[in-house]
Amino acid sequence: MAQAHPNISENRPVIRQLDDAAINRIAAGEVVERPASAVKELVENAIDAGATRVAIDIADGGKTLIRVTDDGCGIAAEDLPLALSRHATSKIDGSDLLNIHTFGFRGEALPSLGAVGRLTITSRVSGGEAASIQVAGGRMDGVKPAALRAGTVVELCDLFFATPARLKFMRTDRAEAQAINDTVKRLAMAEPAVTFTLRDVSGGGEGRVTFRADRENGDLFDALHARLARVIGREFAENALQIDATREGIRLYGYAALPTYSRGAAVAQYLFVNGRPVRDKMLTGALRAAYFDFLSRDRHPAAALFIDCDPTLVDVNVHPAKSEVRFRDPGVARGLIVSALRHALAEAGHRASSTVANATLGAMRPEPAQPTPARVYQMDRPSPSARQAAYQAQAPGFAELSQDYSGNVVEPGPVPTAEAPVEDLPLGAARGQVHENYIIAQTADGMVIVDQHAAHERLVYEKLKKQMAENGVAAQALLIPEIVELSDSDCARLMQVADDLTKLGLTIEPFGGGAVAVRETPAILGEVDARAMILDILDELADQGESQTVQARIEAILSRVACHGSVRSGRRMRAEEMNALLREMEATPHSGQCNHGRPTYVELKLSDIERLFGRS
Repeated sequence: MAQAHPNISENRPVIRQLDDAAINRIAAGEVVERPASAVKELVENAIDAGATRVAIDIADGGKTLIRVTDDGCGIAAEDLPLALSRHATSKIDGSDLLNIHTFGFRGEALPSLGAVGRLTITSRVSGGEAASIQVAGGRMDGVKPAALRAGTVVELCDLFFATPARLKFMRTDRAEAQAINDTVKRLAMAEPAVTFTLRDVSGGGEGRVTFRADRENGDLFDALHARLARVIGREFAENALQIDATREGIRLYGYAALPTYSRGAAVAQYLFVNGRPVRDKMLTGALRAAYFDFLSRDRHPAAALFIDCDPTLVDVNVHPAKSEVRFRDPGVARGLIVSALRHALAEAGHRASSTVANATLGAMRPEPAQPTPARVYQMDRPSPSARQAAYQAQAPGFAELSQDYSGNVVEPGPVPTAEAPVEDLPLGAARGQVHENYIIAQTADGMVIVDQHAAHERLVYEKLKKQMAENGVAAQALLIPEIVELSDSDCARLMQVADDLTKLGLTIEPFGGGAVAVRETPAILGEVDARAMILDILDELADQGESQTVQARIEAILSRVACHGSVRSGRRMRAEEMNALLREMEATPHSGQCNHGRPTYVELKLSDIERLFGRS
């Protein structure tokens, strides 16, 4: 039995002009995906209006109520009906769609929201009278007088009541409220000079404040640092490196966390272009590439990065929700991110995340069996003269402790100079070795515990990388070139990065049709399955626009060589060896973490140690 073709009909299809209500509902499907999308559009309008305070009230995850109140410039009463018309906006004149300096510019958000919900706008401009207008399901009422001191209040009720099918795709109230919270936080990061308040008023009443960020003062970096501490967390701010770099008219600034402050998923990566939050594969790929050599595959960096450039260098009109952008020269933006982050990480030297020490102290604190208040012992730290007298009065075996808090190492290390005592150096002076693996060092205000194998492994690894960078990657020629058959598009994509692959020791040439010939492979890799490597490279190019496959394999070999060539666990070290290792760590970039992103040392402050023993 013949089956009817679904795209063939006996009746000729007729082209119709849709009415405005249908057009607005279709536009709403693109712009307003969920309540968080509506909040984003309304808050961006408030920021474009010059608001310094933005308050957002939601109920039932934004499904029944979204109210955004701002103290911006407002909308004149005679302009309110026009504000609810499609493609009516005060932000551009339509002559240049690339020179955009505001969040919004299409004039679609308000009419789209009015088409799928019950929308009320109340506004007042300086020197004018307040007015209000309502639209429900695309049907607009007239402008009415209203009471409002200044600014604008936009209230959206019963979102998607005019398109009930969309309601079936909404998630739980809690999930939608969390999405709104995340959206407001992203917008708050980009505007530290604006006060944001998010309140859940489900069930009536004043509700509860779920997020608040007061206006931050100070210069750009001080205000941004304080805002990120409020939004992302104090730990991120304490372990973040300041980024500020410029290349070819593009400026990158913000904060990026140390590799030892990494996350199990890419949930703490915030990227902004001209103040606009974006989720762009090219930018996230550049961030991942910058940390490529410091984190294992299952760890992800944390960062809040802002790119500012002339609006004509970036196209923001490539996505309905404007969450993706397209740079005129994406290579410049990507290279700027990678080089700026790597430079900042190198400048950080041996620094490791403070969360490592916090976790160590947490593991040391005993958990009380009963919730009884801890006793605090008031103890005064003895003066040097008092310690000297106490030591002399004790057994002769303790006399050697007179110079230090802890026991000396068996063999004395290098004599510190009068100008810079060893204890005043960042990693201090070695005082001993425990379990033939951990070096105990004393600093001016605490102590450091070093994993000797992990630390030396990183030092050797950095030396090997430096040698490879100076001398290049040695290539081994294949006696018989390996031919890899590909599609024409894959072959073209691969040949675009052929020069970069050659620098890494992988030489490829076109071989007619869609085939490529692999003539040389990196010598350090030994015997290589060239076809599998080529396919892996293509997969990365298709997914991320770049490939780290060859470099990753080479550096994995260097890492293994470094592991075998470093000081082994279980080896006893002399005092001068331990101190030499500490000094080399201080002088070597990235020595604060091993080749897998784990810390190489833990620093404990004396005040924290004293609290462990009940001192105050």
